[in-house]
Amino acid sequence: MDATTLALTTDMKIVLGLVVLTMVLFVFQRVRADLVALVVLVMLGLTGLVQPEDVFNGFSSNAVISVIATMILGMGLDRTGALNRLAAWLLRRAHGMEHRLLLLTSGIAGLNSSVMQNPSVMALYMPVASRLASRTGISLSRMLLPIGVAIVMGGTLTMVGNSPLILLNDLLVAANANLPSGAATLEPLNMFAPLPIGLVLLLGGLAYFHFHGNRQLRGEGDSNVTPARTESYFTRTYGIEGDVFELTVTADSPLVGMTYGEAEAIHHAPLILALQTGNESRLAPPADARIWVGSVLGVMGQRQQVADFAQNQFLRMSTRLRNFADLFNPSRAGIAEAVIPPTSKFIGKTAGELQMRSQYGISLLAVNRDKTVLRDEVRDTTLRAGDMLVVHSIWQDLGRLSSDKDIVVVTDYPKGEQRPQKFKIAMAIFAVTMLIALSGRVPTSVALMTGVAGMLVFGVLKMDEAYGAISWKTVFLMACLIPLGWAMDSSGAAAWVAGHTVEQLPTGLPIWLLEFAVALLTAAFSMVISHVGATIVVVPLAINLALAADGNPTAFAFIVALSASNNFVTQSNPVMSMIAGPGGYRPRELWKIGVPLSFIYTAIVVLMVNLLF
Repeated sequence: MDATTLALTTDMKIVLGLVVLTMVLFVFQRVRADLVALVVLVMLGLTGLVQPEDVFNGFSSNAVISVIATMILGMGLDRTGALNRLAAWLLRRAHGMEHRLLLLTSGIAGLNSSVMQNPSVMALYMPVASRLASRTGISLSRMLLPIGVAIVMGGTLTMVGNSPLILLNDLLVAANANLPSGAATLEPLNMFAPLPIGLVLLLGGLAYFHFHGNRQLRGEGDSNVTPARTESYFTRTYGIEGDVFELTVTADSPLVGMTYGEAEAIHHAPLILALQTGNESRLAPPADARIWVGSVLGVMGQRQQVADFAQNQFLRMSTRLRNFADLFNPSRAGIAEAVIPPTSKFIGKTAGELQMRSQYGISLLAVNRDKTVLRDEVRDTTLRAGDMLVVHSIWQDLGRLSSDKDIVVVTDYPKGEQRPQKFKIAMAIFAVTMLIALSGRVPTSVALMTGVAGMLVFGVLKMDEAYGAISWKTVFLMACLIPLGWAMDSSGAAAWVAGHTVEQLPTGLPIWLLEFAVALLTAAFSMVISHVGATIVVVPLAINLALAADGNPTAFAFIVALSASNNFVTQSNPVMSMIAGPGGYRPRELWKIGVPLSFIYTAIVVLMVNLLF
């Protein structure tokens, strides 16, 4: 049927209305993205646009299972200490040359992202970048953006490197049910179908920063953080300075009977990090913990500030750590920085509401937001995605919290639960997994889950760690939005929009120019409704547009899936959101570097897809 002859039906109006509603809610961010996706899913079911038995099929789709598997496999590689080995190897190969180090680190990160989700790779490389920066003196701001761009571009090397490409095959198969009679069936793409395109994109990104982009990055404002450099760094950046002292509460002290939170709020009080009452000593005690005669406070500050506080509050001051020596051992505890990723459940809540001290053993000292350091009433500050948190904790507690994916720790700190003895086993399992996927004998999701099962059986990961590796917000968002793409196709809304679009275009318009427009449209959509949402909404539209313009539907859909990751300027891209705070990047700086890069990305994608198809 000619798409231009389709009448705009009620079902089409409802689907297009849901698309517009989704975009508006995503833009204003008044409602959580995963909740928006759930509401859309429910409305698709209630209106009958998706059959009741199919409404929840997105949760069992190959795309969702593949995303879950790549997250777990990434965690398995991290647990073996592969990234620590990689940092040492990069330092040896760079021979102290900044350009070589940046090129090697970005290139290897890009290759890693071909088999792992982009945010997961970025989370793994942030402490690696911090370690490399601290050892070489290179500013972290000069490292993170090239690495982040390489990770995004490296995600296009395989069909499991990022969520849009993982989704593409499912969307192609689903589109077959609504193709016009006589149209060729759309075949799923093999595991390494995008490899030539991904290689050119990755090399293009590396060349861009090698010859041009790095000149645009500021060299000052070093954000390197390691336990060995904690004191000087936090003094310079956050005004957190001084030594650790012990203050014993006397019978005359006004602190007797106060809560820990009340003591913290005293004007000109030093940072109170620990409390001992009786035989119990702990860092980051809960705010309602009581201070009694004989209690000991572990505080940090300048000697004179601490001495004045001790005198005013009738406390005995000791410079020797008799009670807290073990707690404040740098190999066990210290100050660290951590970024809040877009998928964190901390977003929209305060540290007080989260009960960071009692629940996680974490003391929040400051928040770095858009180059502004917040230290006053920091426990009542509502947290946002991209915020940089400055915390003090035991490293083990910090590691436990970071494993839940609610924060990404930038500081290179001593980590527990590493299993270097499983390194060879993990690499062997990973290699076998890739070979199975490459063979094409089984679906990619089955191949990846085979690797997950292998890592669990051979003890590379524990079952609870596998559950913790999964970003359920990402999974839920994808699974709930997939039926929206089905509805766009089955209702005829995609065909109607495509037909009327082609009708308005000049006669004889080159197909490549239409592909270029689709690529830019997808990139714009990804800034608004995420790369997953853009893929689900635009792929059905692109397929119908190709049919109406006598183009190749698979090529158009491929361009959409590749272009959905083409966002280097806004924090709607999870990778950009994660590096903006630690790198100290200003929005103007990201636009200045990212816009030319986006046009280069689009040109490469359109050119390479036309060469391949």
